Amino acid sequence: MVVVFGQHVIPIEFKVDQNQYTGHDIDQSWDYALDLKNFHRGSHKADIWPLLVATEAKESNTSWQPAAPDSVRPPRRVNASGVFEALQDVFRVPSQFGLDGVAWSSAPYEPTPTIIQAAQALYSKHTVQAIARNDAGAQNLHVTSRRVEEVARQAEEKNLKAIVFVTGVPGAGKTLVGLDIATAKRDETLSSHAVFLSGNGPLVAVLTESLVRDEVARRKRAGTRKSKVEARQPIKKFIQNVHHFRDDGIRDPGAPHDHVVIFDEAQRAWDLQQTANFMKRRKRLPGFSQSEPEFLISYMDRHPDVVNGFPWAVIVCLVGGGQEINTGEAGIGAWLDAISKHFPHWHVYISPSLGSSEYRATEAIATAKTVTVVNEAPELHLAVSMRSFRSERLSDFVRLVLDCEESAAFELFKELVMTRNLDTARAWIRSQARGTQQFGLLASSSAHRLKPHAVDIRIDINPVHWFLGEKTDTRSSYYLEDAATEFQVQGLELDWSIVAWDADLRRTTTGWSFNEFRGSKWNRINKPERQRYLMNAYRVLLTRARQGSVVFVPKGDSEDDTRRPAFYEGTYEYLRRLGVAEI
Repeated sequence: MVVVFGQHVIPIEFKVDQNQYTGHDIDQSWDYALDLKNFHRGSHKADIWPLLVATEAKESNTSWQPAAPDSVRPPRRVNASGVFEALQDVFRVPSQFGLDGVAWSSAPYEPTPTIIQAAQALYSKHTVQAIARNDAGAQNLHVTSRRVEEVARQAEEKNLKAIVFVTGVPGAGKTLVGLDIATAKRDETLSSHAVFLSGNGPLVAVLTESLVRDEVARRKRAGTRKSKVEARQPIKKFIQNVHHFRDDGIRDPGAPHDHVVIFDEAQRAWDLQQTANFMKRRKRLPGFSQSEPEFLISYMDRHPDVVNGFPWAVIVCLVGGGQEINTGEAGIGAWLDAISKHFPHWHVYISPSLGSSEYRATEAIATAKTVTVVNEAPELHLAVSMRSFRSERLSDFVRLVLDCEESAAFELFKELVMTRNLDTARAWIRSQARGTQQFGLLASSSAHRLKPHAVDIRIDINPVHWFLGEKTDTRSSYYLEDAATEFQVQGLELDWSIVAWDADLRRTTTGWSFNEFRGSKWNRINKPERQRYLMNAYRVLLTRARQGSVVFVPKGDSEDDTRRPAFYEGTYEYLRRLGVAEI
């Protein structure tokens, strides 16, 4: 129930016959209030007064608590007899403007789902339009998904093979597009099953477990029962680790079951050297002569197979610029080079943005155009970040900060603050998060000298527990004890984050200094490729939060040569010059 009066919106959650205010119910009231403020267009400027009513509770709050800067108050807890007084207190507050009840009720609700929420909705047969904001970002998602499906239908009708590259800024919804396409078969949009593949193990594990839990819960609500084991089997066919898919192709000389495959974070596929080393060490296949992109294309190129006899196949590559974070990641050029050298009969579809410098594919595109059909489609680029609904300029700000473009970055993004004290960061982030909003501690995988602050990146967290654990689970992100690295959070997101910034990446008077810790000292990183991986690690960490982040920059210790204050002072001063507020 919602009451609208003047500029005030009062969402009321009734718990009939309940005699206590549970933590779950309080979080639920918070979530309703925050959803109205953030996602309901008619409530953006309103004051929000959430009311939790446990009808049989013995005691009631006697007053409203102060509002946060966004004009959302903490839930007031009352019993049945306290409802009238709580409403009267709101009615006495003067309004500077009045909301039209009819217009308010018809205003659009424009949610921005997390990738976990989106996967659950899509798997339960919702469409991408139904789960995303009805603005330019959501429209772009819909247009991109439909364009890819159009390519797939044409490939099937004409018995063609096609590879499609979908680009986008961090948080724009590339993974969401991939999941939408992979679930299209459930609505018979495509005649062949599509599978979502990712080399990102934590992402696959978290999404799979979240889908399993959601499926079991939905069946229980519907009055039927399904075990986790039963729920997991079809989900494992819908979303898979790309390395398992690759291994199937090595074991079986036939074509894959799927005619449409979506490769998430395709730029992270392994180059020839990394693939050959892995095959020799782990698979006992010396002399392997294909990069991972080349092999995966060759696997799909085996269509027609004996069973189906249909030669068509579609590969969808979801590409993030500046996202390579590990040795041996080939970049998107490796996919295009494989097409040019070995599979010129494949049709190529790219967004014009694939030619920009961040994707490092300009030469590969030019070569591909000389040997095959390359179609440019603007619909294949997602330009609007949907992860940070408070500021869609977050990805631009992070890019400008890391690219040292100070004048352009100055005060562009206000949802970032910083501190020199980790306890202050923890206290701040706990004070910001409300309801079930998730927060966590992040650090780069090379941040080895945060251990004096009880941040040890050598601890291998379980991403399922870290992302999906309850607030009472010490393994969860909520405890702010175990730091997740770029490898464990890439592709996933939080509402709020602490980014612990170590001396591996340092700001100096001449630019960035790249360092790794070996033995008992820091050593300079000189190889451009490894410098790029470290820069991208911080790019990933700084773009994980949907609402805001606090950067923890240690002060260092003059008596510890591995943590000299000078290692950190340049980074702190740089962020301060950019207008990042200190708390």
